[in-house]
Parts: sequence; C-alpha cells; structure tokens
Amino acid sequence: MVVKDQKNNYYTLIQNVRDKNDWESFILFILEAVENTSQATLEIIKSIRALMEKTIAFCRKELPKTSYSKELIELLFVQPYTKIEFLVENGIAERRTSSKYLKQLEEIGVLESFKAWKQTIYINKELYNLLRHFR
Repeated sequence: MVVKDQKNNYYTLIQNVRDKNDWESFILFILEAVENTSQATLEIIKSIRALMEKTIAFCRKELPKTSYSKELIELLFVQPYTKIEFLVENGIAERRTSSKYLKQLEEIGVLESFKAWKQTIYINKELYNLLRHFR
C-alpha cells in the first residue's frame, strides 16, 4: 500500500483525526505505508544489485580486459543513462577511450545509444526497464 494509491482513505483518516481525535487509525495507516514502502524499496535495491552483478560477470566475459573495469560497470548503475563526460569526470578514462568503452558496451548489448542534439546518450536498457517495472 502506497499513500498516493490510498488518497481517499488517507483523507478520511485525517478528517477523523480532526473530528474524532482518532490518531490511532491514522498512525497505524502511516506505519503500514512506511513498512510497505520500505519493503518495496528493498526489493528494488536487491534487483538492481543482482542486475549489476550479472552485468559485471557478463562484461568480464565479453569485453577485452583493456575495456572492462568494475568501476566502469558500477558507474552505469548510478543512473539509467550515461555519456562520455561521465566517464571522464569519474576518472574512468579520457574522452576518446571513454567513447570506445561505451561503444563496446553497446556492441555487446549492455547499452543502447541515441543522439541528443550534439552528444550521444547511452541507456542501460536493463536498468531502465527494471526501474520502469517498479514505478
């Protein structure tokens, strides 16, 4: 149960606090919402972690040793998209090498690219789909 999905119940309980001083029902409702949200968040974290481990193992197997680094793959899980500048800013590699790494990740299916004005954006497809599933 998420509070936004239970708006009517939430407003009824708030009104009951005002009208009947019924704090207990309201507090129990909020506690249940916090518990459910915490459990759902934990499931998302576990799923992301499992996907990252799977991606690390896949890249270790599929990429040349010069292209693969755990730090590179972990960076792909900071958010569902990346670009060359992110790799450069995080000290993974210089611009030309970063571009090569991202293209190799696209070639093996980890990333998918598209042009956004003058730059290329790379999407971590599986992470993006995972996050969409939990929306």
